[in-house]
Amino acid sequence: MLSENAYVSIAPDLRICRLLNGMWQVSGAHGAINPVAALQDMMNYHLDGFTTWDLADHYGPAEDFIGMFRHKLQVEQGDAALVETQAFTKWVPRPTRITRQMAEEAINAALSRMKVTTLDMVQFHWWDYSNPAYLDALKHLSDLQAEGKIRHLGLTNFDTERLEQIVGQGIQIVSNQVQFSIIDQRPLVKMAAFCAAHDIALLTYGTFCGGMLSADYLHEREPSAGMLTTASLRKYKYMIDSWGGWALFQQLLMQLHNLAQKHQVSIANVSARYILDQPSVAGVIVGARLGERQHRAENARVFDFNLSADDIASLRAITDQGKDLFQLIGDCGDEYRH
Repeated sequence: MLSENAYVSIAPDLRICRLLNGMWQVSGAHGAINPVAALQDMMNYHLDGFTTWDLADHYGPAEDFIGMFRHKLQVEQGDAALVETQAFTKWVPRPTRITRQMAEEAINAALSRMKVTTLDMVQFHWWDYSNPAYLDALKHLSDLQAEGKIRHLGLTNFDTERLEQIVGQGIQIVSNQVQFSIIDQRPLVKMAAFCAAHDIALLTYGTFCGGMLSADYLHEREPSAGMLTTASLRKYKYMIDSWGGWALFQQLLMQLHNLAQKHQVSIANVSARYILDQPSVAGVIVGARLGERQHRAENARVFDFNLSADDIASLRAITDQGKDLFQLIGDCGDEYRH
């Protein structure tokens, strides 16, 4: 089991593991998943203390897996174990006119697939700000929340301007899921301060840059386009290029390696610890390759050490040499809307 500092409450009735199990990798883009092996792996994650799941309506069978996992957990551990696990799904409708019926049908489908009567949290995403119907959608979700079908509302990849607008409408938001890594620190410009002022937690993805923030890439030549075999690798290589390029990235990896050696952890641990210590960050989402490979023992070590002021200064001396991604790309989520 993980230590007590591995958990945080983002609402009075919502305590999460600060390393969330990301289920994007069951969506199909990473190959076939063996359901039997995946379900056993989900049990192992839970038993090891990794109790919080991040998923979406469009992540292939992810919601179905949660339903099957909850059934398995109940049979093997009893009703009390169900209280210890949380599953946060997403609703990502096409940016068109959103009716109450559309919202209710989407939520009912998630309830059915996940085999629950109340969703722990729905994280809403909207592609097109020029269509203001996202406010209608969130009001419908708020109504469904009042009826008990949803416990909490979160957002995914909303910028600070729209988050402020949504909060101003009286809609209660507990979290916003954003890209945040030692390379991409755009949330620190505006988002983190607004979230701190309104008790909104940040849940971060991309914190390991698709695995590039690891020893696997230290002292390695810059990968060619043909070597970037997944959407994640292509995306985060673009972020590295935009920030400062491969040579500066190697400097950063070397210093992360030095700190990892100092604390007897991994580069990924240092990268996660750095982000977990940032303002308003409640959790980091870690991709779970269910039934294939896992890094639970390594990941758990992120809760066993702290970065000193000197450690942080040594990293900032390098990251500050990179370009200002907020000026280059925009606020959180803007990379998806250009």
